[in-house]
Amino acid sequence: MESFNEVNKSYTVSEAIREAQRCLNCKVPQCKKGCPISNDIPEWIAELGKGNFGNAIQIIRRRSNLPAVCGRVCAKERQCEGHCILTKKGEHIHIGKLERFVADFDFDAGLDHENMPEKTKGKVAVIGSGPAGLTIAADLSRKGFNVEIYEMEEEPGGVLLYGIPEYRLPKEVVRREVKALEALGVTIHCGVTIGVDYTIDDLFAMGFDAIFIGTGAGLPIPLPTEGMDAEGVCQALHFLRKVQLYKSGHIERREVMIGDGDIVFVIGGGNTAMDSARTALRMGSKEVTVVYRRTLDKMRALRSEYEEAVAEGVKFMWESNVVRVNAGEGTNLRSLIIETKGEEREYPADHLIQAVGNAPAARIVSTTEGINVDERGYVLTRDVPYGMTSRVGVFAGGDVSDRPATVVHAMRDAKLVAEGIEQYVSAMKLMEAIKL
Repeated sequence: MESFNEVNKSYTVSEAIREAQRCLNCKVPQCKKGCPISNDIPEWIAELGKGNFGNAIQIIRRRSNLPAVCGRVCAKERQCEGHCILTKKGEHIHIGKLERFVADFDFDAGLDHENMPEKTKGKVAVIGSGPAGLTIAADLSRKGFNVEIYEMEEEPGGVLLYGIPEYRLPKEVVRREVKALEALGVTIHCGVTIGVDYTIDDLFAMGFDAIFIGTGAGLPIPLPTEGMDAEGVCQALHFLRKVQLYKSGHIERREVMIGDGDIVFVIGGGNTAMDSARTALRMGSKEVTVVYRRTLDKMRALRSEYEEAVAEGVKFMWESNVVRVNAGEGTNLRSLIIETKGEEREYPADHLIQAVGNAPAARIVSTTEGINVDERGYVLTRDVPYGMTSRVGVFAGGDVSDRPATVVHAMRDAKLVAEGIEQYVSAMKLMEAIKL
């Protein structure tokens, strides 16, 4: 059984400085172009190389509210590191490890860099505390808004806490980022489901000037495969959430169900499929196989995630599809019929994890008039002000609006929405002043 301890270790101080000093500080930094939030990478790496850790974190935080998270889970090989001029030589700067080092060092040192403005610009409600919600809250708080987050789970963090496994992103890292957000003056209400406990209209009645929907896309898209209603079939995010709840002491081990000598198959080729497969091994599964309909070169998962999965013992079936799920006694899973390159074969199986896509839940839009969605249930938004839905004063971003693909993309989108919210609330306040 693999450990849930973090797989990739951080630099020591001397290692970080030496790595930073390798940076060429290019006049036209391609690494910055490769970063979705245009982080000033050469600038903060130069400060790090001089040992100026405080300056480095200040530069990073101009663009990123979650550096300790991004440094660990960003798709670096396709973004900043993949664009580094030294990549062609196989000697790229390890930007992610440097970013997490700076963020971790800053936290351990207990430094405080920010003077917060008074909260006089308005009051904003943020629904959901994933990367989009946390980014919106931090940006608006720094701009002088009074921000309150409403989170349906018992602990904030969204997909960062419940969707990304501990071995990739330690949960204490997420918790400390949340604490930093609270230090900015943001109030967080947990265990509150908007659309059930309160509606959008209720929030407006409570005095909020604008509302942001950042609830993600956690509803599984059903596959048309025969037998997918068997009890041994589960959705990837549901499984990962159960594991985190178990590790946090909120549920018993038996409620996770997967593991303890099981034979497990995973459908999908993205990072969530890799996370599910590797987590199933860590929960004690005897054998885990990923079934993917394409070839390795077409896989959406990062190559590093794939290679680490292989190293841990995950097996792969390429150009394959699950065509039927066979239930045994009762509705328990007994076997799978898998087609590979036109040939069908039966495989014994205890569990099947579906990691092939999700859609937004409808509890908010179904309890609110005037919020339009597309045919798949994603919330439609406009460009001016950026992120506003068809309901005036209600904004949306992140996976619920079908834009981002990664944590940092959700952050980039959220930063633009924060600007849209600021423009909208400021305009409304101005109009009210003119009427007076």
